[in-house]
Amino acid sequence: MGKRSKQEEIKERKDGLAVWDDMLRYAELGYDAITDEDFYLMRWYGVYQQVPKAGHFMMRIKVPGGIHSSAQLRAIARITNNKGRGIADVTTRQTYQWHWLTVHDFPEIIAELREVGISPIGACGDIARNVVACPVAGLNPDEYLDSRPAVDAIHKYFLGNSEYSNLPRKYKLAVSGCPEQCVQPEIHCFALVGTRDPRTGEPGYGLRVGGGLSTQPHFGQWLDTFFSADQALDAAIAVTKLYRDHGFRERRTHARLKFLVADWGAEKVRETVVDYLGYDPRRGVPDIEPGNVYRDHVGIHRQKQDDLHWIGLCVLTGRVTGDQLFALADIADRWGNGEVRNSHMQNIILPGVSEANIENACRDLAAAGFRWDGHSVRRGAIACTGIEFCNLAITETKARMIQIVTHLETRVDIDKNLRINMNGCPNGCAQHAVGDIGLQGCKVRRDDGTQGEAFDIHLGGRLGKDRSFTRAIHRKVPAELVAPALENLLNAYNTSAVDGEEFPAFVRRHSDSELDQFLGVETIVGAPDLPASSKSVSADA
Repeated sequence: MGKRSKQEEIKERKDGLAVWDDMLRYAELGYDAITDEDFYLMRWYGVYQQVPKAGHFMMRIKVPGGIHSSAQLRAIARITNNKGRGIADVTTRQTYQWHWLTVHDFPEIIAELREVGISPIGACGDIARNVVACPVAGLNPDEYLDSRPAVDAIHKYFLGNSEYSNLPRKYKLAVSGCPEQCVQPEIHCFALVGTRDPRTGEPGYGLRVGGGLSTQPHFGQWLDTFFSADQALDAAIAVTKLYRDHGFRERRTHARLKFLVADWGAEKVRETVVDYLGYDPRRGVPDIEPGNVYRDHVGIHRQKQDDLHWIGLCVLTGRVTGDQLFALADIADRWGNGEVRNSHMQNIILPGVSEANIENACRDLAAAGFRWDGHSVRRGAIACTGIEFCNLAITETKARMIQIVTHLETRVDIDKNLRINMNGCPNGCAQHAVGDIGLQGCKVRRDDGTQGEAFDIHLGGRLGKDRSFTRAIHRKVPAELVAPALENLLNAYNTSAVDGEEFPAFVRRHSDSELDQFLGVETIVGAPDLPASSKSVSADA
């Protein structure tokens, strides 16, 4: 094995889980006492330095499957108001993160979280991250099986487990028992996918491994295995051991499980998984590939339980206030079942509402500033943290996405599913590589010599059957031109879609140069002079 990365050397000297005692010490000594190595290891407790690295932190927690009680939500709301300047963000991993925290806050925050059964351990770092799942598991009338027991077992097994606290890099797990596969198994390191054994009719899980995005996206590969419901944890342990023991550690940019799977191939990976399992799972269960995966779960939907519904709330960019969370906890107790769930699309779900209480729940939700309906672009808009707080970001995202959505809502009439994924850098936290429209932040130097925020506009991401990553259509579009360019594109879609085709099919049917003409960036009235580098990069040009 070649020379290991700097991060591997740090982890060899001290396990990430061992940094907690140091964090308690730093809470007494202050920010300036924190060593560079411990800044890195604090990620194992969900903590990153906030831009501009001058004393404030972001902190993320674990909410397995996105499911939390009203009591847990009130603790999250208290921390939001008392420590996070009144704001929290719902993430694409179905959890929450705060900003503006100081090192002095961590002991109190973690003590309050522990009181309600929430942990930040493994929310970040080279470790098993929050286990994501279909946010309506156990509610969906069409699911193969309820994935909540598997999610709970996997979460509890890996939480704080030092056998798996030094993985080559981040490790993302997903479990879903629903046929829509809204959990997006194709882009996870490890994903259990609900299915049935065609020979026996038994519900269980198939397995997909090696997915991931960032600057080198890969779709996960199907391993031709069938796991019964009580074997789900076995599968997670076996794949995680494989990654721990064989994952690449020389270069951080080549350390994700996706690179090992791509190098070995599905059959060798399967053979090694079988070795770790100690038994050979059934073969011959076909890979179920649904149509284009969307499923935002927004709106009012009937549950499998008699007379009960869930109300899916559209939370634009995932940004909520502590006061909203307090109100939501009260509504969950008063009109629901005392539970709240987060989705992978930064939305929130209120389950367990009876037919008689829907009107009351909606009234109180509206008073708290929540919406359960809305334009397609609002429902499908996802934005990462952006330059507001993230050290890697190049552009603003959340405020910019609100501006784009507000613009499109008033100018484009569209009722089709549409995902707009905005990332402030190339790293893919907001999954722009699989959006119908993917926006990747960058900088542009104008002809007058000034530099401004811009976005590369990508189109054509798709999951499920005929999955594909986006392709770049026009690079370095000044940020203020993105909204009118997307207006042009969506109006073109409205007028030229064939037989009600969905947006991904429309994009696939047109060449890059045709799509760039639909965007019409250079023709937008009032557009600033664009440098040559920002002109179309169409493959057909």
